[in-house]
Amino acid sequence: MLVLSRKQGEQILIGDDIVLTISRIAGNRVAVGIDAPRDLRIVRGELERHEVTQGGSSPAAMPMDETNVSIASKPHH
Repeated sequence: MLVLSRKQGEQILIGDDIVLTISRIAGNRVAVGIDAPRDLRIVRGELERHEVTQGGSSPAAMPMDETNVSIASKPHH
């Protein structure tokens, strides 16, 4: 596992088309913005584990859109 330290407003680039931005840090909570292709499945880790143990699909396991993940609008090539 790669562990990086970032400050508010700083970014982490993954590949050519995924950008993680540290949006807000408050106490022990960090808000992370994810700019990625719309067809990329993004879920919180604890929901993915729950889905695997329950054998079902949850709304949070769907491809990201405005209803379940807040994303930045950026054209992707």
